[in-house]
Amino acid sequence: MAAAESYPDELRYHSEHDWARIEGDEAVLGITWFAQDALGELVHYEPPEEGAEIAKDSSYGEVESVKAVSDVIAPLSGTVLEVNRKVVDEPETVNEAPYGEGWLIRIRLGDPSEADGLMDAEAYKSFVAEQ
Repeated sequence: MAAAESYPDELRYHSEHDWARIEGDEAVLGITWFAQDALGELVHYEPPEEGAEIAKDSSYGEVESVKAVSDVIAPLSGTVLEVNRKVVDEPETVNEAPYGEGWLIRIRLGDPSEADGLMDAEAYKSFVAEQ
């Protein structure tokens, strides 16, 4: 595992390399270190609108890097409460701090039980090791 690669224990992970930090009936979503590393330097983030409904396992935005354009897949369903404007203005923030300032959106959870289907940090580390 590379020194910069990490998977915080308090997060839950989706197989499409997205994470969720669950905070009561809300969650903060972003892409994992693995995803940003695979994509390379991000140059554009196309977020959903605040108030939009997003569905688990569906695209809710796009990130564009020097290598490719990729859909961002929702690990959970809900209503978009906030878009991280810093990432819109400075997409490279995701590369610098994917679990900190590089978060993408905050949602109100539509079905909190969906989180039960996400991986914990240990399971995600094993999943990434098989990639």
